[in-house]
Amino acid sequence: EESRNAQTVFRDKSGRRRNLAQEQQEQRLKAEAEAKREEQYAKWGKGLAQERQQQQNVEDAVKEMQKPLARYIDDQDLDRMLREQEREGDPTAALIKKRKAKENKEKEKPRYKGPAPPLNRFNIWPGHRWDGVDRSNGFEQQRFARIANKKAVQELAYKWSVEDM
Repeated sequence: EESRNAQTVFRDKSGRRRNLAQEQQEQRLKAEAEAKREEQYAKWGKGLAQERQQQQNVEDAVKEMQKPLARYIDDQDLDRMLREQEREGDPTAALIKKRKAKENKEKEKPRYKGPAPPLNRFNIWPGHRWDGVDRSNGFEQQRFARIANKKAVQELAYKWSVEDM
């Protein structure tokens, strides 16, 4: 009688009891995490920029649907859209592009415009106020000379080691 109503005990290879409910919960969590990662990769595979563009197109279409079918001459949205269109053969298109580029361009920082400066360890270009006079103590030139000498010695040693092959 006692064995008829008893629960089945599941054990692993080593003989320990298995908790099936916990294992199913772990498998479900793992499957959810896998599905979430797959969804993320699918989203990246489609292209994030393309998805944003598609969303923008949908929003624009909804906005346009809210407007009346008849568009009059004083409609600012229509006027702006027509002005922003680039037409082939437009003689003022280059002028407009140049003006837009000038408006969008950030103010560029001044750069040094003299003869090529001496190299430094970090390949940093001197500031625009540098007068071109090298006031260093020669450490970096000595460093570059040591590096070049070490490389030359290594190359010479390699050539000597494989000379008679």
